[in-house]
Amino acid sequence: MSAQVKGPASYFPSIESEYGRPVAEWKELIRSSPLTRHMELVTWLKTEHGLGHGHANALVAHTLAEKG
Repeated sequence: MSAQVKGPASYFPSIESEYGRPVAEWKELIRSSPLTRHMELVTWLKTEHGLGHGHANALVAHTLAEKG
């Protein structure tokens, strides 16, 4: 039995299918943005790239958590 993916990563399959880009591309966009604060990045993804709030939030949370 495989472990169920939890947290922000659970959104990744639907993000890729809905927006047509791999998660790695979205994460690279977030890393290359001059913005650094969580909600600034979420708002930017929503307004500039058309992501829904939950999807944008999941991508930002996961990417910022990687930075440590």
